[in-house]
Amino acid sequence: MKLHPDSARGQYSITACGDGHVEINGRRFTHSLVVGPRHLDENWPVAGFDALDAASLKPLAAIPCDVVLLGTGRRQHFPAPALLQPFMAARIGVEVMDTAAACRTYNILIGEGRAPLAALIIE
Repeated sequence: MKLHPDSARGQYSITACGDGHVEINGRRFTHSLVVGPRHLDENWPVAGFDALDAASLKPLAAIPCDVVLLGTGRRQHFPAPALLQPFMAARIGVEVMDTAAACRTYNILIGEGRAPLAALIIE
């Protein structure tokens, strides 16, 4: 599904998402990644929800953002509360949803001038 026709200048936007892929500014990714308006980590080492651990989430709490959108793959899965502790300590809200919903929410928030960080698991 195409989500956003044009990318905002100087920002990363999600231009499409589908089964097994996400496009950032028209560039297709088939593996998990982290994206913010001015941040792209295309090497996020999380192959699936079961691979989510403290080591993969803790560094995200150091990235300046308004909220973290955790896209957990094709379906919504809730991580153990202990895994979200770094975000609570940094006073950053976390919203957990399936990856397609996280992509849509991300674009809405950047359209409002907010600074979300989307951690997207792509299965």
